[in-house]
Amino acid sequence: MMNKWEGIVLRTMPYGETNKIVTILTKEAGKMTAMARGAKKPASRLSSVSQVFVYGSFLLRTGKGMGSLEQGEPIDSMRHIREDLEATAYASYIVELIDRLTDDGERSSGVFNLLYEALHAINEGYDPEAIALFVEWKMLPVAGIHPVLNQCASCGSVEGEFAFSFQEIGFLCHRCFHTDPYIVRITPAQLKLIRTFATVPITQVGSLTLKKSTKQFMKKVVRQIYDEQVGLRLKSRSFLDQLDRTPNLLPPKEKPAESDE
Repeated sequence: MMNKWEGIVLRTMPYGETNKIVTILTKEAGKMTAMARGAKKPASRLSSVSQVFVYGSFLLRTGKGMGSLEQGEPIDSMRHIREDLEATAYASYIVELIDRLTDDGERSSGVFNLLYEALHAINEGYDPEAIALFVEWKMLPVAGIHPVLNQCASCGSVEGEFAFSFQEIGFLCHRCFHTDPYIVRITPAQLKLIRTFATVPITQVGSLTLKKSTKQFMKKVVRQIYDEQVGLRLKSRSFLDQLDRTPNLLPPKEKPAESDE
């Protein structure tokens, strides 16, 4: 059966001397894996469309076993992501995270839209570290984790001072701090940011700029959830950790005004 679907390339793997196995998150049918014959040849008509991050229109032959990529036309090659090391690093983390948390053939327009919005934002020059945080928080429900962020996870209160509890996977109000001796105290601004990352679409946020210390805090919280509750280990995360330790690997950039609002 031949199907024409829009999709984004998540992963490629060489197969033989000239072929690739390509994993595509399609808008219509979920994640699909297909053989792209001859795609490793520079002159191949499948060469440009079988690159990671490419958003394109794909003609896939499906049936029993692995499908076959017959034709493809790039819609957006995400050029900036390919030319910027930091953008590439965070985009790689995002596609690996989504790849690992989705199953083949499982349709989810929400996940596809999230991936497109994230890559598009990074490609437009938005802070890739902040965009990755949006994806991490928004993919928690896909991983089966549903943080309680609209009220106290213990008593249901919506007023008072709040902290984050990894035990409850959500907020605890000051009346319930005693239920978890390992709570992480948070400011009202941090509470607002966590809710923003988890619930507000990337397209509605605008040019959000955050202090490095704020991003580090938000990253520590969400990654501890993944480590303890999901048990997910990603290869691309190791490189991001290396960038954090040795920022001089990145070329200097003009810094925008930072705000936590």
